[in-house]
Amino acid sequence: MKQDKNMYKSNDMRLCQFKFKLPEELIAQYPAPYRDEARLMVLHRKSGEIEHVSMPELVNYFDEGDLFVFNDTKVFPARLWGHKGKTNALIEVFLLRELNHKTRYWDVLVEPARKIRIGNKITFEDDPSIVAEVIDNTTSRGRTFRFLTDYENEEFVPHLYDLGSAPLPKYIRRPMDAETMEKYVEIFHDQPVREMDTERYQTIFAEKIGAVAAPAAGLHFSKQLLKRMEIHGIDTTFMTSHISLGIFKDIDVEDLTKNKMESEQIILPEAMAQAVNKAHEGQKRVCAVGTEIMRAMEHVAGTNGQLKAYDGWTNKFIFPPYDFSVANSFFVNFYMPQSSQMLMVAAFAGYENTMKAYEIAVKEGYRFGDYGDAMLIVD
Repeated sequence: MKQDKNMYKSNDMRLCQFKFKLPEELIAQYPAPYRDEARLMVLHRKSGEIEHVSMPELVNYFDEGDLFVFNDTKVFPARLWGHKGKTNALIEVFLLRELNHKTRYWDVLVEPARKIRIGNKITFEDDPSIVAEVIDNTTSRGRTFRFLTDYENEEFVPHLYDLGSAPLPKYIRRPMDAETMEKYVEIFHDQPVREMDTERYQTIFAEKIGAVAAPAAGLHFSKQLLKRMEIHGIDTTFMTSHISLGIFKDIDVEDLTKNKMESEQIILPEAMAQAVNKAHEGQKRVCAVGTEIMRAMEHVAGTNGQLKAYDGWTNKFIFPPYDFSVANSFFVNFYMPQSSQMLMVAAFAGYENTMKAYEIAVKEGYRFGDYGDAMLIVD
């Protein structure tokens, strides 16, 4: 469905136009007690009308034969803590991707980067048999590691993941004061925080490992909600988008045409492409669940909005104004100011609609970020 370009104030938008004041207390530090308990704002993009409902009411906005497109990527525990050789300095290691399974080469980020040079070795207290050697500098914070271990190749990666924890975004900074911990225990009882994140920073349909950030919009869907959708006659289909750390990267240029996105691997199976094309032909709603799904479909779509099977990469950056050709509804979270996700929402919903919705979200105390509340954008 094509966007009405009159929905935008200007065809030459600047980053500063997407700035708004977000109180820190509205950045969700923990998920809702249950996946489908989040608040849901519904934005009707043609009229600008806004409704305040809850996740179980999502099905009321869709009809039999409408289609939801989900991301079945699986987040791996990418954040590790180690110690540098002789100094024993604490080093944060963020796994990005495996470069060579046989030689155990990995692309990583390190912090503090200034302390880590080629030849340095990092040890891990929880498993002294794994040692990381720095063999190359890739960016200011990027390094190439070679992992040294006696584990066989097939055994190594599971042991490496055992060292890691859920790669939560940096804006989740949890104070460990008594009041906060008391509230956590009240909601999650005696479940350890790390165990809770391992479970909740993952969708229930996560299958194909490869993401270093969760497809946050998909976190709201429980088995019960999916069952309600099925009973309602709503169809579902899946593709894979291995979300990269670039999703959290600040846009550092005012001229949005000059922004560069990090590439992400996307896999659109034939069955998914056929399901979307069939929904289009039947004039049904196609709902993209998450910005990474919208980006992937727009990358692959032909001039007529038809999809085909695809296995490759995309660095597509979507910002207003933009003519969408595949999805005609959009399910998202509330995103950080001036983020690439927020800009995509504005491209779909319209700039004024989006800024108004975000202003209302702040006033109404909606929770922002990966563990926050949700927004549904429909016509």
